[in-house]
Amino acid sequence: MAHVQAKLWNSSGGSGAQGEPAPLPDELLSWREFGKETVLVRTVTGKEGSGERHEVDTYVNEFWTSRQRAANSLHEVSYRACFKPQLPRFFIQRLTSPGDVVYDPFMGRGTTLLEAALMGRTPWGCDINPLSAVLIRPRLNPPTIRDVAERLDAIDFSAYDEYPEELLVFYHPETLAEICALKRHLLTRTAQGSFDTIDDWIRMVAVSRLTGHSSGFFSVYTLPPNQAVSLDAQRKINERRGQTPPRREAPDRILRKSRQLLSQCDGALRRRLALNAGKAMLVTGAAASTARIPSGSVSLVVTSPPFLDVVDYAQDNWLRCWFCGIDPQEVSFTVPKGLDQWREAMSTVFGELARVLKPGGYVAFEVGEVRGGRVKLEESVVPCGAGAGLEPVLILINDQEFTKTANCWGVDNNRKGTNTNRVVLFRKAPDHAYRQASNRARRNSVRSRASSLVRASTSRRASGSVPDGRTQNHQSG
Repeated sequence: MAHVQAKLWNSSGGSGAQGEPAPLPDELLSWREFGKETVLVRTVTGKEGSGERHEVDTYVNEFWTSRQRAANSLHEVSYRACFKPQLPRFFIQRLTSPGDVVYDPFMGRGTTLLEAALMGRTPWGCDINPLSAVLIRPRLNPPTIRDVAERLDAIDFSAYDEYPEELLVFYHPETLAEICALKRHLLTRTAQGSFDTIDDWIRMVAVSRLTGHSSGFFSVYTLPPNQAVSLDAQRKINERRGQTPPRREAPDRILRKSRQLLSQCDGALRRRLALNAGKAMLVTGAAASTARIPSGSVSLVVTSPPFLDVVDYAQDNWLRCWFCGIDPQEVSFTVPKGLDQWREAMSTVFGELARVLKPGGYVAFEVGEVRGGRVKLEESVVPCGAGAGLEPVLILINDQEFTKTANCWGVDNNRKGTNTNRVVLFRKAPDHAYRQASNRARRNSVRSRASSLVRASTSRRASGSVPDGRTQNHQSG
């Protein structure tokens, strides 16, 4: 593909030529914030002469803090396999300006969107999981704690129309009754068209409190971070620990969690969020098909896709779906099991990202080590993005100790899950250069597939499994 020199300016500071900020590669190379020196290596993907070979400068250091709860309190909603807010902030701060659109096609709990809104950018997101919108939308336009308290007082927590007794493995009988009453209230308000931003907030908090490992959750002790194990698995946990679900008042825990989430939400922050709340776009659907998003509209994509078969999103969220009235069987959670399938799926997503990205815009695509560190997905991501006509300009590897959340799940370094944030940064060239790069990428892809077919055919002929065409004709004549 045509090489396009990218100016990766660091808008947050640093000195460059004629007073301009230092380019991002220079900043990464000189990074010393946590006492380590950056290691610069080169990641090489593809075979020599294949048309898909890329050599990408790779910067290894600790680029953001590993401390827990180091971001705004609104982020503190549990969701498995999510990155820290410091990751999107790092790129938003350096590669966008206030008002720019920042997009996450795998938005999960909405970390990228919330951080973008907190920084005065326009938050757009997509996820095939309808729970994602449930978790992020209320935090983009939060109510006051007084509003929440008054609404909770107005709800009749004794009025319920279902009582699934199988859930008593998680909940005290009176707690389960309150959860069912709250579910009824929220679904009734939705059906009547009276569901408002305060209901939206209460639902989000309740969803985040359904199960967990401390007294702040509705449930007896279960596996963190707030993803429900199966009924049989919970019975075994209860037997092993000799525990029965204690009485935990649902309204009280919703109010306590709301106070914690809103603890840093002052007037200035509310005004900043309000400016962008009306511009937010939340799409529930596949990342590879987002017709609602206009072409050439996004300045920066910051995302982390599903990592092969590391996380079972459908299994994790069955109880949340029940509470929200969502049929999990109607949600198509497709997590590729094999690397080739994963590459194919990501190539399709990159084609859509190239469409929605502005000329000169960026994609920060975070992946990790999986399968015991044997698979480094950045080596697969580079050709996926390049095949869509995007330039791979650098790889940033944030190397840190394992997080508290991962340790709660019994994940050891380099054994399961991710030990590092591995971010491939792509850039969409200006219009003319992008068209040239995209056309060349398509030609290289066609050549590569043709070469593969020729090699496969030659191999079969050499092994005698496929006769040479001339021999075949001679025998038939």
